[in-house]
Amino acid sequence: MKLHQLQALVASAEAGSIRGAARTLGLSQAAVTRALRELETSQGLPLLVRATEGISLTEYGKVLLTHAKLALNQLSRAQNELARLRGRSEERLSIGITPWITLTFLTETVLSFRQRMPNVRLELFESLMAVAQPLLRTGDMDFAIGPLHSSAAMQEFACEPILTYETAILVRDGHPRQACRSIHDLLDQDWVLNFARDGRETLLEYLFYRHGAMIDEQRIVRAQSLGMQQILVENADMCTWCPAIIAAAPSFRIPLRALSLKERFEPIGLSIITRRNGTLSSAARCFVECLLQAIRRHARSARKEDVALFETLTLLA
Repeated sequence: MKLHQLQALVASAEAGSIRGAARTLGLSQAAVTRALRELETSQGLPLLVRATEGISLTEYGKVLLTHAKLALNQLSRAQNELARLRGRSEERLSIGITPWITLTFLTETVLSFRQRMPNVRLELFESLMAVAQPLLRTGDMDFAIGPLHSSAAMQEFACEPILTYETAILVRDGHPRQACRSIHDLLDQDWVLNFARDGRETLLEYLFYRHGAMIDEQRIVRAQSLGMQQILVENADMCTWCPAIIAAAPSFRIPLRALSLKERFEPIGLSIITRRNGTLSSAARCFVECLLQAIRRHARSARKEDVALFETLTLLA
């Protein structure tokens, strides 16, 4: 496989046509077509389905596309970092941030990072893992700060633990079931949860099945942003499961209540998550250092707000 062939594959998949790929790459359609045919010939596999309305990828093509994106992103990052060291270019850093970190430590972290590395272009995602994992896989995200649940994900990604945090079942204040003391009393309610595509069974086992609670899975809505969870909890009386600290977050218009259930939920680990065998750039390592410094400052603080914060958090290092 050659670099220009992988570039042709990625551009064609993103544009949906050879013409669009040629325009993106600044090449002729004939050159893009030739690169794709050479790639298919070298692999001995059909990678594209060609039709009058455009192109689509075969299953073989989809698999190769993931690796092609990762390879091109890694090469681009290496070139950018070398150029930055020569003082000729800006570096881009793309990070997934779990929402409760956004509500607590993110502002301090970003301000500190910008002072130390003002020329790095910073891109932040609200990183519920359903969003982060595909971007990590293709290299479109450098790393994520969040939990890693499923065993499959643990095999694919590497994680460096930072802290653990308590979780709780949350409902809006005034919810008709807010006095419930068992998850069994909530099985007839609608739920809004977030999970990666391969993490559904792990989460359902953690929340329900191990407690003998057999919920109708049709009652569960999968949301891919904190905002969606917020709206459905506030306006549709849905139950959710979140870090306990979310209940005190000022961004929620309606107060949330953490239910005191007899079922116990073990603390969740928050980690720096990267592709296995991947390496962090100097900018990425700097951002992690700034985050850890911000967390430690709050952990040492005697302010009432910080003391309350660390009632649900345990710093590991």
